[in-house]
Amino acid sequence: MWRLTRRAVLAASLAGLLAAAGQAGAAPAIGEYAPNFQAIDAAGRIRLLSEFPGKAVVLEWTNNGCPYVQKHYRSGNMQALQARAAADGVVWLTIISSAPGTQGYLPPADALAWKQKAYAGATDLLLDPEGRVGRAYGAKTTPHMFVIDKAGKLAYMGGLDDQPHADPASLKGARNYVAAALDDLKAGRPVATPVSRPYGCSIKYAR
Repeated sequence: MWRLTRRAVLAASLAGLLAAAGQAGAAPAIGEYAPNFQAIDAAGRIRLLSEFPGKAVVLEWTNNGCPYVQKHYRSGNMQALQARAAADGVVWLTIISSAPGTQGYLPPADALAWKQKAYAGATDLLLDPEGRVGRAYGAKTTPHMFVIDKAGKLAYMGGLDDQPHADPASLKGARNYVAAALDDLKAGRPVATPVSRPYGCSIKYAR
């Protein structure tokens, strides 16, 4: 009985938080506190942004069918950045906001399989099929990147780098905005480029 009651309470809490996120409207601004959220990960666990106080956090929106995402994963570029972030104690949350029946949607078992096959180094993979977390952040593309500082404030949002192309050759000489933002935060400096234009495939939100 306790398990059923606890499960019901968690479900109600999840519904309430996600509804609030869905009604949040405009995306947060640089320097504002990042919207808290609650989501189910690919292993079926409830995860909250507020689990990580005092930690820098990267949010990465992804779609495994998007050629722009494939550029970064097939080349190992995304995994290398994830590993570098993890070494510095940064939390990395990859989020799938594709709706069921659209490109990039993965049920939990398939999401776990993709994470393993891609050797993704994210702290966790979160599933957002109703798009409430994505809309709370104003996420538009895959990839769309957000960096949250240790105080919980949004420090960067935009593209992964300055090369809006699907061709892996474009990685050569690219300026990685997420890496630069993390370096600035680590050094205690203001993020030099806090906003850039996101590029990639449009997120396939539920209608």
